Amino acid sequence: MTRAAWLMRTACVLLLCAMAGLVHADVFRPAYLELREAGQDRFEVLWKVPAQSADMRLAMHVRFPDGTVTEGATREAFTGDAIIERSTIHRAGGLIGQPIAFEGRAIGATDIMVRVQWADGTSQVERLPMTRPAFVVEAPASVSRIAWSYGVLGVEHILGGIDHLLFVLALLLIVRGGKRIVATITAFTVAHSITLVAATMGWVHIPGPPVEAVIALSIVFVASEVVHGLRGKPGLTARAPWVVAFTFGLLHGFGFAGALADVGLPQKAIPVALLMFNVGVEVGQLLFVGGVLAVMALARRLPVQPPKWSEYAAAYAIGSVAMLWVFERVAAFQG
Repeated sequence: MTRAAWLMRTACVLLLCAMAGLVHADVFRPAYLELREAGQDRFEVLWKVPAQSADMRLAMHVRFPDGTVTEGATREAFTGDAIIERSTIHRAGGLIGQPIAFEGRAIGATDIMVRVQWADGTSQVERLPMTRPAFVVEAPASVSRIAWSYGVLGVEHILGGIDHLLFVLALLLIVRGGKRIVATITAFTVAHSITLVAATMGWVHIPGPPVEAVIALSIVFVASEVVHGLRGKPGLTARAPWVVAFTFGLLHGFGFAGALADVGLPQKAIPVALLMFNVGVEVGQLLFVGGVLAVMALARRLPVQPPKWSEYAAAYAIGSVAMLWVFERVAAFQG
């Protein structure tokens, strides 16, 4: 085993240990706020908060700017994995240029997706990280602004999608050679691009929870293939990695589509938004792959003697985390 392989696998173990406390959070989608323009200075509000039951929800709420008034009663419903609150608000002078913040004990537990839908069909889309639970409402966006927003959203989604990155990482632990890596990543890209478009446009529909569970299983499968290769019994992934990447890439595309469905597409620029989200996903994926390969190249220069157990450590760590996701996601079917 090479120094590069050992160092990369050791780094994987450290990374997985560091994120152990975040494993459970991957089961839930981000919180979601939608503001839909409904007239002069009026907006229909949809606030979706992850929840385990009608009485157990993440403690977080929206703080609108001063002068905002809620019209009528707030309607609340439990969907099985979230509490959805609907209301109508009014603010003299509107919301453009105004800050909207999120507060509560659960702030920092998950990201927050935001979509402001204007009457002309344009929209503002934001993905707020755990460290920045606030944003400023912008004026109706141009097509170029929409393209940029959805491109950034795609990059942020793939880099924040630990399950997708672990699948790619497990592939890189098996595949050797520049041409084979390019072919494998290309196959994964083509596959998830197909299902991302098909699912987003409504041509194909598969329930989200089973897809998320099978995505986790795909990581377990590739991690087990790493172990088989180390034992001198290379499996399908080692012989034809592009086949495995394409097959499971179709499933991962449904996962990407689920994330895009959370914020929707602007009616004025659906093709542009869909294209740029996909481009953003690919850019983020290439950044990750490039980073891993750079670490491998750097590791070749370091004089380190690997312990025997290190050959299997990363594969078992990745597989264990993914198997935990399988159990949690299957358990979430009933919730």
